[in-house]
Amino acid sequence: MALLSSDLIRQGAAGASTGYTIDNSYFNSAISRSFMTADTGGSFAGNKTFTYSFWTKKINDDAYITGNNRNVVLGSFYGSNNRYDSLQFNGNQLEFSSRSGGASTSTGSGLTIFKTNRVFRDVAAWYHIVIAVDTTKDTPDERVRLFINGERETDFGTENIPAKDTLFYSFGDQVEMNVGTFQDNDYGSSYNHIYYDGYFAEFHGLDGYAYDASYFGEFDDNGIWIPKEYSESYGTHGFYLEFKDSSSLGSDTSGQNNDFTLRNIGSDHQSTDTPTNNKITFNAMNNQRGGGTVYEGALSYYGPGTRTMIGTTGGPFPTSGKWAVAISAAQISTDVGWSYGLQKADDADMGDAAGSNEDVGAGTGGANMTPQSSDGYYYNYSTSTATDPSLPLANDDEFWLAVDIDSGKYWFGIYDTSASGYKWVAADAGLDGDPGAGSNETGSLTGLQNNTGNFEFVFSSKQSSQILTLLREADLSGAVPTGFTYWENVKDLI
Repeated sequence: MALLSSDLIRQGAAGASTGYTIDNSYFNSAISRSFMTADTGGSFAGNKTFTYSFWTKKINDDAYITGNNRNVVLGSFYGSNNRYDSLQFNGNQLEFSSRSGGASTSTGSGLTIFKTNRVFRDVAAWYHIVIAVDTTKDTPDERVRLFINGERETDFGTENIPAKDTLFYSFGDQVEMNVGTFQDNDYGSSYNHIYYDGYFAEFHGLDGYAYDASYFGEFDDNGIWIPKEYSESYGTHGFYLEFKDSSSLGSDTSGQNNDFTLRNIGSDHQSTDTPTNNKITFNAMNNQRGGGTVYEGALSYYGPGTRTMIGTTGGPFPTSGKWAVAISAAQISTDVGWSYGLQKADDADMGDAAGSNEDVGAGTGGANMTPQSSDGYYYNYSTSTATDPSLPLANDDEFWLAVDIDSGKYWFGIYDTSASGYKWVAADAGLDGDPGAGSNETGSLTGLQNNTGNFEFVFSSKQSSQILTLLREADLSGAVPTGFTYWENVKDLI
């Protein structure tokens, strides 16, 4: 299970020394084949000088996306003969390529400009990526530069430095600039369209300028890389995507009016999960042997036909405080095969094959809730105690878990939308539990107090129709219990 990263910028834990914050992001969905595209117009011409700068947070390991171990971030595409520049995570290594090894009007072979030795698997992290290209430079090493979280990357498994004055497709004339894939699928099914599964924030594209990472970010007093406001020019085909208008996520706010057309992207793809306010999501890397699927910004999860478990990101609970989380479920009928609850972060069951030992908490003395006969059924594996209240469930209910780490108590319950109120389950199977008052708890767990047992929230799901959705506080029908913090913002855990 994931632990808190010591690289706190990737967890969004720091405040910017300049006071600069990023309010919005957007998530690109591979399962929905979503992307953004913009046509530069004019007659074809390549380009020698440009910069991409953006923040991104992956949703899935590359192997889970397309079946070919690639996760394409962006691309620039010309014509109908598969000519493009592309940036992708290939086997979780970052790779920048140009089809034909430099812009051309004729079809050529692909050339990898660079591919990192370092891998990028952290789906709880925001990465800042800058690619600065200027092939007019006399010094070969200065023609293509890559920066990750403010540091220049120089350790490459593959590197082909372009010759002086080599042309690329990026920001050229009569080129399609794409975010979330490398080419527009208007060119037909004969091309291998590969899409990105991840979040984007603060996306700058500079035409005619090759700037390093210091133009877009800075190190704070703790040595953590944080964003700062960019104040320079963008060039003719340049753009700035802030994703601040949910009804027009592709709007260019650079002043150049190079807006992007949205493909399979709705207003619900906007998010407040950003590099300056990183949020909890389902963690595909905590998936029980990759048995299930996360999607919709890593806020929805379903199993593969046999029940599998998945953990939330951000690591185990802090060692103090009161925390609450809520989910919705697509189905609540008899034996629907999903559950949620508390389980230790080092539980060996998470490494089992999908469909084996998949009951949340069973291997670690934890606790879970699962529907039985459309009622809530609760089990404490620490005390081998079942609680079976008369608690009818409906599809539009919210399913809650509140945990008081200071006392070791927990409460399972629902927000009953039909009655516009909570029903918290007590240990005696009554519905008079009260997390806010700290009374009539569902139970307690050995090792939950001060979290010496290293617990965290864990969820399980069985089939694709049994979708669990991790709810954001802004989308809740009910209020968070008095004195509790909603389990959403990573910075609350630091």
